[in-house]
Amino acid sequence: MIVCFMNWVIKNGISLLYEFYLKKLFQNIRFHGYEVTADFTLLGKRTMSINAQEVIYKNGRRKMLLSIFDITNQRDLESEKENLVQQKDLLLKEMRHRIANSLQLIASILLIKADIVKSKETKAHLEDVHERIMSVATVQRQLNAGGLGEQVLIGPYLRSLCKSLARSMIGNRKPITLSVKAKKAIVSPEAAISLGLITAELVINSIKHAFPANKTGKVLVTYEVTNSGWVLCVTDNGVGRKQYSEQERSGLGTSIVKALANQLSAYIKTESSSRGTSVSFIHAENG
Repeated sequence: MIVCFMNWVIKNGISLLYEFYLKKLFQNIRFHGYEVTADFTLLGKRTMSINAQEVIYKNGRRKMLLSIFDITNQRDLESEKENLVQQKDLLLKEMRHRIANSLQLIASILLIKADIVKSKETKAHLEDVHERIMSVATVQRQLNAGGLGEQVLIGPYLRSLCKSLARSMIGNRKPITLSVKAKKAIVSPEAAISLGLITAELVINSIKHAFPANKTGKVLVTYEVTNSGWVLCVTDNGVGRKQYSEQERSGLGTSIVKALANQLSAYIKTESSSRGTSVSFIHAENG
């Protein structure tokens, strides 16, 4: 192969290399990894990487040290890998889309059942499960809409998620505002799912319980990057957790949030008074 290529260089490529050599020589520039793709008579289409280094002798004579490597197979493998990654991303988006649709269908069935049952306790449980399934479906949809790839921009992701939650939970029924303040940061898709589920759970909890009797209020979601890690915080200016029932303070939602915090290696800090509640998830890289 080397002999055939050198024959091609001598017979067909001497003018190209000579022109390139003169340009680089008189500019006194080294070059590395200059790629040339061409159809060779005996080899077919190949990609060559050319490296050159000017050599100056003591007597002032100048020569060019030239090396040529066939990198066709390497470039083919890189192209194949890129195609496989694109296919994986498309399949992942399609899977998330189907999961979100399936969850929404299940949630709709639960809501229909909740309207049929006569028991108030059963009705409350079905509505509670409906809200949680809808929050998971919302997280999946927002994650899919973000064009994830390998990393997720947490600010746009949380804003889109909370906008969807506000549309479904608040609408025109309650005088509550929901806003997000997030520093520019990226997280893995796995971390984004956990952060999204935590945010959805706490926001839903605030909207349902912190503002009784159509009380006006605000819910704020913040995400900050610190020197040691990050902090996710959901704050409201509602009635405070002392006004919640025992079931609301220690129900399924609390267990879910604790499990998600454990997955993120974060600890929970809760502050609550008659002026509102703040729940922070604090993650320290070296903690």
